[in-house]
Amino acid sequence: MAVIHRTTLQPTKLELLTSWLPSRPWYRGAGEPRLAKAGGFRLDDPRGEVGIEFMVVTDASAARPATYLVPLTYRGAALDGADHALIGTMRHGVLGRRWVYDGCQDPVLVAQLFALTEGRVQAQDQNTSDTPDRDVTRSFTGDALTPADAVASVTDGRTRTELPARHGATLRLHRVLSPGQDGEALLPEGATGHVAGSWDLPDGTRARGLFAAVHAVS
Repeated sequence: MAVIHRTTLQPTKLELLTSWLPSRPWYRGAGEPRLAKAGGFRLDDPRGEVGIEFMVVTDASAARPATYLVPLTYRGAALDGADHALIGTMRHGVLGRRWVYDGCQDPVLVAQLFALTEGRVQAQDQNTSDTPDRDVTRSFTGDALTPADAVASVTDGRTRTELPARHGATLRLHRVLSPGQDGEALLPEGATGHVAGSWDLPDGTRARGLFAAVHAVS
């Protein structure tokens, strides 16, 4: 299990995201982001080398706040061939220098996200070591999900990032989050799997919605 260290980060995660988010096609803010952490969860790397976190952040820079799902990976060395996915580097008070990547471009995160969707691994609490996050739910029916060979085929759209799998499936990660009706995360029509969770709204209440959905490509 990943160990959550209580230590300093320079710069902080939110400071790195403040510089990076405006470059994304799904960013809806106005000017410099005004970010607040709103939730999220972690996954474990089976080899214990890569930190995997799914951050939920709310941006209040526009008249209507927007909430984003931002998967991140933390590495002790640069990932070969992934300069385009580098968000920045930070100094961790315990682990030293860390390279922070857009997790959708990191094969370790993608593999573990597929495993979560299938139920082969469990989401972990974002802030406490060795503690499952039972608020994160998932479902899946169909053939086993296997990530496509090249993360270069990952595509960002206006509201989501598409992560291709072999055998004609794709996992659509929702970048811009919306609460489900009546507090429930609705599975999109035609989807064969999903991951859902909760986050904090600016008014202090909680929302629940869809984080990702699996679709077969026709």
